[in-house]
Amino acid sequence: MSTDTVNDTSNSASDVTTGSSLPLAGITVVDFTQVFMGPSCTQLLGDYGADVVKVEKPITGDSARNSVPDKDGQDNPIFLSINRNKRGLSIDTKSDDGREVVRELISRADVVVSNFRAGVMERMGFGYEQLKKHNPQLVWASGTGFGATGPYAKLGGQDVINQAYSGLMWRRSSENDPLTVYPTTLCDYTTGMHLFQGILLALRSRDVTGIGQKVEVTMYDSMLHMQMQEASMQLNRGFEVNWGRMPLTGVFPTTDSAVCIVGGFTADPLTHISNALEFEVDLSEDPRFATFESQVENRSELQQLLAEQIATNTTAHWVNRLEDEGVLNAPVRTLADTLADEQTIANGMILESQHPSAGTFKMLNAPIHLADTPATVRRVAPRLGEHNVEILQENGFDNEEIRRLQELGVLK
Repeated sequence: MSTDTVNDTSNSASDVTTGSSLPLAGITVVDFTQVFMGPSCTQLLGDYGADVVKVEKPITGDSARNSVPDKDGQDNPIFLSINRNKRGLSIDTKSDDGREVVRELISRADVVVSNFRAGVMERMGFGYEQLKKHNPQLVWASGTGFGATGPYAKLGGQDVINQAYSGLMWRRSSENDPLTVYPTTLCDYTTGMHLFQGILLALRSRDVTGIGQKVEVTMYDSMLHMQMQEASMQLNRGFEVNWGRMPLTGVFPTTDSAVCIVGGFTADPLTHISNALEFEVDLSEDPRFATFESQVENRSELQQLLAEQIATNTTAHWVNRLEDEGVLNAPVRTLADTLADEQTIANGMILESQHPSAGTFKMLNAPIHLADTPATVRRVAPRLGEHNVEILQENGFDNEEIRRLQELGVLK
């Protein structure tokens, strides 16, 4: 597999190819986020030039450092995948000295980001109203499970929990399918991207007004917003839209794997499907399947016919046949297959870097492709507390004060 290799590990916020300034160069972010939702946001900020200072608790750090048993311990692939382009500060924010250090950093920062439960930042002394008095230009961004108010405000905002609360988990391709967990962190990622967008909007507003503001996103709202089409039908027609139950859409096992079919976007998709699947008759001529309404009514019978026919040959055979007929389809692949795919390589989606603990490390690139100022990887994910001294020196702390904080255990 060919990969792009990251050679530039300097502090420069310039594109390594053209030298042009990255969009977020000059923006300083104090990052309290952990696990996935928040770090996915702040990593993108770093990818496009922001100086991201990752604040972690001593010894254990971000929970993602310990989420999976791994030979590289705290520098495991889960953590490294979402924390590049950040500098690490390991500090005890429960101590007065630690909180004072962080306040000093925030007084010079452009953005503060967190994804704690509602109220945690305020209890730490880092709430928006507490901080804006000293830094009115601050963009204060928070991602939570449900928001700062309302009956669910104090609930844990975990990804799978919000799949259930948001209605997303309830919809299945068939009523006979068991209710199940979506197998990747859909809520975390979507909310992290909304948090990223909110920060950019607030920074743009600050360009005009000179004043920062509070940015709040929730997993709950993000999952609802993802379902905007379905919600509109439910609110206005009392009808549940389920794209997984369209009569000509489905996933069908083949002799060696499976193929996914989306029968639509043509005048008579069932005719094309019938031709592609080598039926002796056009299924659209069967009264049970002659109209969209009758296909919906008799979906089980129709899907059974498709499944039985597709089970007689290989995935490659059916993909070629369906392509020839102009029917939307795809082989059902593993992640490993996709990572090795030529399209993944052509899109520049895999990067390779050198980490001081983990060694050679492969990771995904940012998915936003800017022609003149593309994302760069200037730093691999920090080791716990790696940049403690560097960050404090930059913010006016002399060596004697840094040693004092180290001796007190505030810096670790």
